[in-house]
Amino acid sequence: MKILVYGAGVTGSLFAARLHEAGHHVSLLARGERLTALREHGVLLAEGDGPATRQVPVPVVEHPAGPYDLIAVMVRAHQVETVLESIAGLDGDVLFLVSWAAGPEPLGAAIGRGRVMLGFPTEAGTMDGQVVRYRASSPMTRLVTMPIGEPDGRVTPRLERIVQAFRSAGLNAKVEPKMDAWLKTHAAFAVPLGQAVYAAGGPGALAGNQEGIKAMIRLMRLNLGAMPTRPVPGAFGALRTMPEGFLVAVFRRFLSGPTAAHSGLSNASPAESAELERVAEQLRAIAIGR
Repeated sequence: MKILVYGAGVTGSLFAARLHEAGHHVSLLARGERLTALREHGVLLAEGDGPATRQVPVPVVEHPAGPYDLIAVMVRAHQVETVLESIAGLDGDVLFLVSWAAGPEPLGAAIGRGRVMLGFPTEAGTMDGQVVRYRASSPMTRLVTMPIGEPDGRVTPRLERIVQAFRSAGLNAKVEPKMDAWLKTHAAFAVPLGQAVYAAGGPGALAGNQEGIKAMIRLMRLNLGAMPTRPVPGAFGALRTMPEGFLVAVFRRFLSGPTAAHSGLSNASPAESAELERVAEQLRAIAIGR
């Protein structure tokens, strides 16, 4: 497949490198200092905190030139509008691997409804200078699948091709027939969690703030209750009925453990805060619209 990966952060760089190594014709879009570094060194990857770094010579572009079989957008939610403007004239199906609760409609209005697919990347890592440090493989991480779907829930030939292409690159993709509901459910849970961690000053600090955790849980419940559909996966619906004290204990254990410490929750960047606020706005719009 001829693929444009739009976004050269952790996720975009990791996806581009793996797709390139799997034999796909990949271009990674980057700008500024990141573009210069990628042209000089390629994508630099390291597993976890290990010292070994490998170099993947992924082709990089500043100004894409289609057509493409697939444009994979991997940016933050507050950057999507700018991306829409730049890809509107490019030929190719577009998969938005973005934290997004606003549904496919605003995306389709900008680039054409028939081009839009939705998904969410489950690969994780951090930037260490120009090195992408990705999460070490384990039996647990191998169970985590990356959902991808058509806005209307159909299983189309293009969707099956994309899932197979990702799997060929070692990316654990799967078809999700209720992708929009999945994204809304994820946002309903992840945004209050992310904002509470950000406000507290980190996962460990929030673990010691029982009232902050209670407020976070109540906001999760409000978000889930405002959804126009049932949560996907359905297990998230239990957040609305489980005793608050039990949930506080569960979250305190999680926030004080190594998983939270080494996750994206520890990212206190302005970009992280801006993305959380944009998706929170989308969730508030859903609540108002009901």
